[in-house]
Amino acid sequence: MSGKSEKKGIKQWYRGLSAEFKKISWPDRDTLKRETVTVTVVSIVLGVIIATLDMILQYGINFLV
Repeated sequence: MSGKSEKKGIKQWYRGLSAEFKKISWPDRDTLKRETVTVTVVSIVLGVIIATLDMILQYGINFLV
């Protein structure tokens, strides 16, 4: 490939990338905050559930052994 065709390809790729970024509908600040809090709370709850199950299973296995 020659240098000119590489530059043309890169420029065309960048234009396409730029056009795709303009199509993105970014969330507003309130939606972003609400979704961030939701993800954080769900992650903490699932972490507590997994830790509890792990402790119960560990106790059961130690009891059997």
